[in-house]
Amino acid sequence: MTKKLSVAAMAAPLLTAVALAMPAISVAQAPVPVAPSVRGLPDFTDLVEQVGPAVVNIRTVERVRAGAGRGGQVDEEMQEFFRRFFGIPLPNVPRQGPRQAPQEQPEREVPRGVGSGFIISPDGYVMTNAHVVDGADEVLVTLPDKREFKAKLVGADKRTDVAVVKIEATGLPSVRIGDVNRLRVGEWVMAIGSPFGLENTVTAGIVSAKQRDTGDYLPFIQTDVAVNPGNSGGPLINMRGEVVGINSQIYSRSGGFMGISFAIPIDEAMRVSEQLRASGRVTRGRIGVQIAEVTREVAESIGLGKPQGALVRSVEAGSPAEKAGVEAGDIITRFEGRAIEKASDLPRQVGNTKPGTRSAITVFRRGQNRDLNITIAELEPEQTARRPAARSSEAPKAAGTVQALGLTVVDLTEAQKRELKVKRGVRVEAAADAGARAGLREGDVILSVGNVEINNVREFESAVGKADRNRPVNMLIQRGDLVQFVLVRPNR
Repeated sequence: MTKKLSVAAMAAPLLTAVALAMPAISVAQAPVPVAPSVRGLPDFTDLVEQVGPAVVNIRTVERVRAGAGRGGQVDEEMQEFFRRFFGIPLPNVPRQGPRQAPQEQPEREVPRGVGSGFIISPDGYVMTNAHVVDGADEVLVTLPDKREFKAKLVGADKRTDVAVVKIEATGLPSVRIGDVNRLRVGEWVMAIGSPFGLENTVTAGIVSAKQRDTGDYLPFIQTDVAVNPGNSGGPLINMRGEVVGINSQIYSRSGGFMGISFAIPIDEAMRVSEQLRASGRVTRGRIGVQIAEVTREVAESIGLGKPQGALVRSVEAGSPAEKAGVEAGDIITRFEGRAIEKASDLPRQVGNTKPGTRSAITVFRRGQNRDLNITIAELEPEQTARRPAARSSEAPKAAGTVQALGLTVVDLTEAQKRELKVKRGVRVEAAADAGARAGLREGDVILSVGNVEINNVREFESAVGKADRNRPVNMLIQRGDLVQFVLVRPNR
């Protein structure tokens, strides 16, 4: 700053001298344009006074047993290492006496972490992140007026990273819940929390994006509000003083804030908190499918038009999807009348549906839309995927080679169909040229070509022969337990 000022001071006489050396010229003065009015920066002081009293600091404590017996053993081992290899004792460590058996030590409380939270009801319910209280033996909540309470964990949901704790108090200040649908990109927002343990810290910024996909069940709000370790669980507040999100994650290469932070939309969080308060757990729906995104090339090649929906890569045996008639290779485009724009929309919509509900879905299958009814089941813990089916020793019935695609395929035996749990298709024996470039390999099962089901080698060759050689050929293949679309560009 000093250098800038001194340079400016030196430049002033020089500019004056230049001006005086110039001959006097009479010039008509043009009107100076009026600068456009600039909207002032927002003032957050009233918001802080309004919302601040309902934002709390959360400390967690873990009970551990002291390991003094083991510590002495480590010292002794280190001394022996230095004596043998360096001929010197371990510096600044007194020699230990004879090794003694470790003694049982009493438990002691050690700090585990610091986070933030906010009061959602005057009777003491506090919302925070699940990772803030995960593994804690004791949760301590400190109010802005310095009152401290031991909190009881009501429930936590790791899938959405939402938790609710309860403190025994009444008449507490609480936040107002906002409408996330009214939140706009570019809108000013504010965060209050305890970054690095610094209580009641206020930061502000704007909404950078909405519906940011970083998890199965959460379309995050992205902001540039400064959020650091300790801010987790604190509220994201709009200019009306309403909570619109829970600060939860940051994108960082250093561990600190780098301009990108993510908040859980408050409408999603409130749905979870209501279930936690009612039963201590969250119940979600499931239909038993593995899904993937639909690419633009695949959408165009199969006649879907635009990339949308969720591609069903596998259907779990005995699942609601199988009972409803959903097949691997289907693209689920609607659920309960709502469009599935991207694959991540499906688990969110199904997850928010009560188990036992009978729902309508629309699938795109081989060029046509089909409506199915499906009964939602309750989400279970993830199951281990089945191993790829073993190769059968039974000889194939027929074989064929399509030179334009570089593929050699054989009929599936009945035993192979049972092992692979498929009803149709041909097995790839060898892939070269166009087929290899597309990613096909030995063992893949081709289920359809250009939206035409394939039952044997003859049908495969016929379907390929009818395909337009000037356009990629779409094939639905199964690899292991999963299916996917592959685009093969024929050799010319």
